[in-house]
Amino acid sequence: MEKASDSTRVTTVDDYLARVPAEQRVLLEKLRKTIKATAPKAVEVISYQIPSYEYHGMLVGFGAAKEFCSFYVMSSTFLADHKDELKGFDTTKSAIHFSAAKPLPVSLVRTFVKERMAQNETGLRAKKSATRIRRK
Repeated sequence: MEKASDSTRVTTVDDYLARVPAEQRVLLEKLRKTIKATAPKAVEVISYQIPSYEYHGMLVGFGAAKEFCSFYVMSSTFLADHKDELKGFDTTKSAIHFSAAKPLPVSLVRTFVKERMAQNETGLRAKKSATRIRRK
């Protein structure tokens, strides 16, 4: 992936994808389509120079590196609960790495996006509840 200098920083997901090599672009466009279909109310943004989705806070994101693509779950604890489903994938604390040879299953992406949406909704309800308690 071409590094963006400060003067050529990406501002849209389309800009980002235009800079990604074709093989990775196909993978990321499929991932984008799945995320948007699963979370139609999520807002697509560029955050930290990667495509990201906001739904009651940061939801998920994706990016391309030289040798792989990444799906970011925007949570440092989420993937630890899904080790069995992620066997065969390289992971970090909050990202899953994949490639054309080992793409992410659409069903897994849908499941993870739905679970992250539920987490964000729960967090929103907790914040609203805490705000009401403080006002009393």
